[in-house]
Amino acid sequence: MSTKVAVVLSGCGVYDGTEVHESSAVLTHLSRHGAQAACFAPDKDQMHVVDHTAGTEMSETRNVLKESARIARGKISALTELPAEDFDALIVPGGFGAAKNLSTFATQGADMTVDPTLSEKIKAFHAAGKPIGLCCIAPVIAAKLIPGVEVTIGSDVDLEGTETWPYAGTAGAITAMGAKHVVTDVSQAHVDNTNKVVTTAAFMCETDIHKIHDGVGVMVSEVLKLAK
Repeated sequence: MSTKVAVVLSGCGVYDGTEVHESSAVLTHLSRHGAQAACFAPDKDQMHVVDHTAGTEMSETRNVLKESARIARGKISALTELPAEDFDALIVPGGFGAAKNLSTFATQGADMTVDPTLSEKIKAFHAAGKPIGLCCIAPVIAAKLIPGVEVTIGSDVDLEGTETWPYAGTAGAITAMGAKHVVTDVSQAHVDNTNKVVTTAAFMCETDIHKIHDGVGVMVSEVLKLAK
């Protein structure tokens, strides 16, 4: 029987929702491994809407579930309908939606709160010993909910060269929440075997897109190994 993985989305578009390339990579790698993916998202308004051509806020309202349906090709359910007991693993791609719609990290940093339904689901998966994977900025959610968890957002300093880390300061917030940040390369994933949490930097690093895809692939592979 194939492994069943719940994928939690947060909208559609890097600045106010799910990072599209990361979510596509997650779904592609799950398919490549023969896993069965099902998408879920909160049925609520986004924090705000961003014009992705200009990076400016727009005066309109959009729904997280309806926007996420664009990525899921319409095959998606409200997060409240996710039965943790029916799935083997949970994965949360990144994008600012994870910090704006799934949590309040974008505005509150280490004092953030997590969407109550997502908090309930993550705690249920963790309590059942089921693996959880997170990309990009999403690891802050695990840092908030799972005491002492080990996660990575890549580097904790903005390095010079072909790969830069503009969000490296997030590592400090992770530490402030009582979690441990582990430095990794963008093509790697960190596995916290004790908590069964797997994380990868993804677009926390500004680099070639295939490296992001490869790092997400490692994360997916490690999640599926823990799900066996």
